[in-house]
Amino acid sequence: MASRKNTLLPFFVFLLFKLLIVEATTINSTDADLNKGCIEKERKALLEFKHGLKDHSDRLSSWVGADCCKWKGVDCNNQTGNVVKVDLRNNGDFSRLGGEISDSLLDLKHLNYLDLSFNHFQGIPVPDFLGSFERLRYLNLSNAVFGGVIPPHLGNLSRLNYLDLNGDVYYYVPLIRVSNLNWLSGLSSLKYLDLGRVNLSEATTTWMQTVNLLPSLLELHLARCELGDFPPYSNSFVNLTSLLVIDLPYNYFNTSLPSWLFNNISTLTDLYLGGANIKGPIPQVGVGNLCHLVNLDLSHNDIESQGIELVNGLSTCSNNSLKLLNLGHNQFGGGLPDSLGNFKNLKSLDFGNNNFVGSFPNSIQRLTNLESLDLSENSISGPIPTWIGNLLRMKRIDLSFNRMNGTIPESIGQLIELTQLYLDSNPWEGVISEIHFSNLTNLERFSLHLSPKNQSLHFQVRPGWIPPFNLKYIDVSNCHVYPKFPTWLRTQKRLKKITLRNVGISDTIPKGFWKMDIWWLDLSKNQLHGKLPLSFNVAWLFLGNNLFSGPIPLKIGKLLSLKVLDVSSNLLNGSIPSSISKVKDLYVINLSNNHLSGKIPKNWNGLDELQVLDLSKNKLSGGIPSWMCSVSSLSSLKLSDNNLSGELSSSLRNCTGLYFLDLGNNRFSGEMPKWIGERMTSLGQLRLRGNLLTGDIPEKLCWLSYLHILDLALNNLSGFIPQCLGNLTALTSVTLLPTYVADPLLHHPYWEQMELVMKGRHMEFERLLPIVNLIDLSSQWAKQLFWEDT
Repeated sequence: MASRKNTLLPFFVFLLFKLLIVEATTINSTDADLNKGCIEKERKALLEFKHGLKDHSDRLSSWVGADCCKWKGVDCNNQTGNVVKVDLRNNGDFSRLGGEISDSLLDLKHLNYLDLSFNHFQGIPVPDFLGSFERLRYLNLSNAVFGGVIPPHLGNLSRLNYLDLNGDVYYYVPLIRVSNLNWLSGLSSLKYLDLGRVNLSEATTTWMQTVNLLPSLLELHLARCELGDFPPYSNSFVNLTSLLVIDLPYNYFNTSLPSWLFNNISTLTDLYLGGANIKGPIPQVGVGNLCHLVNLDLSHNDIESQGIELVNGLSTCSNNSLKLLNLGHNQFGGGLPDSLGNFKNLKSLDFGNNNFVGSFPNSIQRLTNLESLDLSENSISGPIPTWIGNLLRMKRIDLSFNRMNGTIPESIGQLIELTQLYLDSNPWEGVISEIHFSNLTNLERFSLHLSPKNQSLHFQVRPGWIPPFNLKYIDVSNCHVYPKFPTWLRTQKRLKKITLRNVGISDTIPKGFWKMDIWWLDLSKNQLHGKLPLSFNVAWLFLGNNLFSGPIPLKIGKLLSLKVLDVSSNLLNGSIPSSISKVKDLYVINLSNNHLSGKIPKNWNGLDELQVLDLSKNKLSGGIPSWMCSVSSLSSLKLSDNNLSGELSSSLRNCTGLYFLDLGNNRFSGEMPKWIGERMTSLGQLRLRGNLLTGDIPEKLCWLSYLHILDLALNNLSGFIPQCLGNLTALTSVTLLPTYVADPLLHHPYWEQMELVMKGRHMEFERLLPIVNLIDLSSQWAKQLFWEDT
């Protein structure tokens, strides 16, 4: 009996809190006889307040007439007519109020509820006079773009139950801050406090001491507050015995969790510490403590394997109230604990991105209420157990990036509620058939992006198959799909993103396919053939490494949504259409390794977003048009292996933002521009190999601090080699390969590629290019190069 009372305690405390907030206001009566009408002085105060606001969408159009109690957002006391509530919370992005907040509101002597949240006050300070509303119980100024220092006068609001000053969600850097939190001690009635996205760095050593003076506090929200200290007070010091919610994610605590958090607040229902820079082990949880927890989030920290004892400790609670358990992105290791099966009310389990090993614990099959399971990015091995099909409430499964193997069980097709299924990067084998999808009527996202080194999985369905689902997203890569183009895709009316990469399709694309409203399409590395197809709605188009032939259609200029165009490594011929310049949002153009001829269009003006242009390995002639270096955003230019000619000095002088420049194996002539070291200060990779360049190597190349690849071989250069080339900054420092580059499944819009000669071998570098260091000045035809004397 006692345990049942303890279980219901947080619910009754929370219900009491809500009742107090409701009691704080007396709303308009629907009985006209009881409604006295508003007081004239207060009506004038509201009109003056309205006059100071900017109301572009006319939200306050009802604020006319004699009875202000009938105005939208205004409520009065039924008996006295006094205004007790002003609620101007914005529920639509396009109707945000702004301007100034008039102190005429001070004439609302009985005001106990003020909500100006989700408006836009353009960084003005929170008004000092708000601390003068003696009756105020509810104050919400969250996400309203206030700035400056929170006035300490708010500490005069001794009746306040609810205070929300959460900074604006649209600004990463807090606009609002405190000089200290001493004023909080005056809010003796406070039950709800949210200072999320408020800069509390000046109070980082005293915040806990101040909050501890609020004995009635039920909810504490201090997310993204730049706090750097989590004081290890003794259990007897902490006085927050009524707290239900502690919400402190994304701070900079850089410490382990204090024991009082797990052993001194028995009422706690929600604990959020994700991304708070928590380290080390977790204190042992005493028997019976934290047994009211419903939501526990310790994700994105640096908690070690010993922390799994927390799970074992919580599993001993007889009431099993936990519904969300998120320990993802930590350093947990070892096997998945069998105690997980005791959380029979669990709905969301996230252990992703840790170091767990071993197989699925069979105890998970007891979690019949589970809706989301994320075990991605671990080292879990073995097959998916067949009992997975018994978890009938499951909506999301992510088992990506593990070492699981074997066949994917057909029982997964029994999960009728499933909306998202991610099985990427595991060495699966066998067959996926229609049975795997037989009852997945709610499936929206399906991802089976496997490693190209392991292609033992076959995707087999009948040509006339009509799926039970209606997908929004599909990614099937590096496994075997039947050679014919999957016609069942045309039944997917909500499909927005399609990736069928390296799946062995050898076919043409059906004409009706292009009527679909798709914004991402990746059909690269197949054997698709025919004329180059186009869709007017697609934004990201990857058709590289296929067998498409013929010219690029002139109507490509009508693809106004296009951002990435990759048709590289096909059999395209003809000239490059000038109409591409009409696609103003393009930032990647990759037409490399085709049979394109003629000159580079001269009138591609207006491509202001262009970052990457790759026209290499074609049959292009002429020079580099002037528009190319007028695009300030251009960072990667690859025109190698063509028949381009002319002098570089006039062509490249304005290409000041380039990091990657490859003009190798053309017929460029004249001297190397001496201003490259002055104007191309961001240049990291320069390849001019195999041209007709003459003259000296400019000494100012040594000014390029990012330069780590310099290939000037097979030219007619002469004179001395600048000795300073051996001391280039990027050549003498160690560069580590970013982790995202090492991910073989990452789909980047464009990877720079460069063919380099090392020890007489021609080698193609792509993802490893950032860590390659090379200077090649070999085989100058006409004159000998000499090292400069020391």
